[in-house]
Amino acid sequence: MPKDKNKVLVTLMIGTSMAAIDSSIVNVSLPVMQQEFDAAVDEVSLVITAYMITFLLFIPLTNWLKNRIGYYHLYMGSILVFILGSFLCSISGSLTMLVTSRVVQAIGGGAIAPTSLAILSEAFPKKERGSAIGWWGIGNVMGPALGPTLGGVLTEYLGWQAIFYVNLPIGLIAVLLNMRYLSFLKLKPRCKPPFDLKGYLLFVCFIILLQFTLTSTSSRYGFTSWQFLAGIVLTAVFLWLFIRSSKRPQSLLDLSVFCNAGFNRAFIIVAIRSLALFGGMFFLPFLLQGFLGYTEIESAMLLLPNALIMLVTRPLAGKLADNGMIRNISITGICLLSASFFLFARIDTGTPVWFILLAMVIRGLGISFLIAPVSTAMLNAVTQAQTATATSLNSLILQLGGSVGIAISSSLHSYIYDLYMAKGDDASLAEHYALQDGFLFTAVLILVSLIPAAKLPQKVYKHLRHRHKEAMG
Repeated sequence: MPKDKNKVLVTLMIGTSMAAIDSSIVNVSLPVMQQEFDAAVDEVSLVITAYMITFLLFIPLTNWLKNRIGYYHLYMGSILVFILGSFLCSISGSLTMLVTSRVVQAIGGGAIAPTSLAILSEAFPKKERGSAIGWWGIGNVMGPALGPTLGGVLTEYLGWQAIFYVNLPIGLIAVLLNMRYLSFLKLKPRCKPPFDLKGYLLFVCFIILLQFTLTSTSSRYGFTSWQFLAGIVLTAVFLWLFIRSSKRPQSLLDLSVFCNAGFNRAFIIVAIRSLALFGGMFFLPFLLQGFLGYTEIESAMLLLPNALIMLVTRPLAGKLADNGMIRNISITGICLLSASFFLFARIDTGTPVWFILLAMVIRGLGISFLIAPVSTAMLNAVTQAQTATATSLNSLILQLGGSVGIAISSSLHSYIYDLYMAKGDDASLAEHYALQDGFLFTAVLILVSLIPAAKLPQKVYKHLRHRHKEAMG
């Protein structure tokens, strides 16, 4: 373990926050990009989905790369590639170039979160891991929290290009801190495992087919068409083939972690949370800046309380997790998060500002009380040898759930919009009703995660101690 764990934690927080900011800073600027490039909503959504898909395709490589080049070079290289991608995004003159540059960004960003979480897990003992994850989560959640506000301010005064320039100074600081405080990682032993090309190609086919089926096929032919159903079946086949190939030695991902019930419960909660949050929040800027008529800076300020609450309460949630309140805190977070989307569904013209701010505060509390305890339960449920795989799968399902959530929400939004238009509603009113129904769908979906949350361990450290005694016989 490093001598100064706190400096390692700060270093990881800065690098992670840089990548995390990009997961949401773009959202509030999408309406502006849509107008500048004269693109449809589904076209401009590629700015987000292209990042997510590439991110997904790179995540499974992190465990193999870690073994080949080590944590230090993997983490440093990822940050440098991310900085390059950010610079290319900032000088993009067309939507095509912007989407391509986002792909470069994602190649770097794909390894930052899982690698930093794996480094943190090795740097801190289990009894301190919850608090460390809580503080690390400030960097990981500061992006999604502050991203919309920062994006709105930068877009309003400096143009959308500035939302990518902001990564350059943060990236430089991260590189300097990595060189100073993460050099101990160079001493970690390395190996040269063979690359599972077959497994990776199966994984790529699964991801691309899934995204294509949920976006292009569903919007063009509908959810009940044979084309959509055939796409789902083919996607399931490639997923099954990938899982089957992972049972071989030296596979791309060690899926034996799914034999652990504790890991599975936390994994399911992360999946549902990601599916609901990314899908539900994708349309919030369109609600605020569209039907309600707020400017970019005004909508950004409305999102600010969500960020502030998360920044204040994340360390507290991590401390509570260390003190053995994982299950109760997680359930509280799920209920609060669902309640916030029920409130979003009630927003209409004439809704007072305090009501919107209240919904944002409740959302911030919900996310804080949900992420740190569930992440702690997930990491404590696996062995140290499985840590890299667990963190990769955690990042994988976060992005996959987000990508699928946006795809489903977009298709569902179009379907509901057409229904209201068929009833004779005005286009603007139909758009608003479709957004409201989307928020209600998200609120209900989040509540499904109460089922696995009810079976989370309340006191992880006691559970682990008991399991250790059984193993020792």
